Amino acid sequence: MKEQELRRRVRQNLLDAGCGEALAREFWRLFECGKHGEGLALLAGHRRLLLERCHAEQRRIDCLDYLIYQLEHSETFRAERE
Repeated sequence: MKEQELRRRVRQNLLDAGCGEALAREFWRLFECGKHGEGLALLAGHRRLLLERCHAEQRRIDCLDYLIYQLEHSETFRAERE
């Protein structure tokens, strides 16, 4: 695979992963300077951020699930539905 095609694919993957233009540029800068470890650390940091957001959203979903369960099993809610 030619370098230009590799760059295009990696850039697209970074954007698809939500990295944004600035992070993608910084990654390439590090990569081109031979600082591959720092580039990987940059990506790992972004991955951590995404995972934290995912966990936060999961906690919100869990709260809604609990509320729905409580409402569906409450006498007041059941009486109103019947």
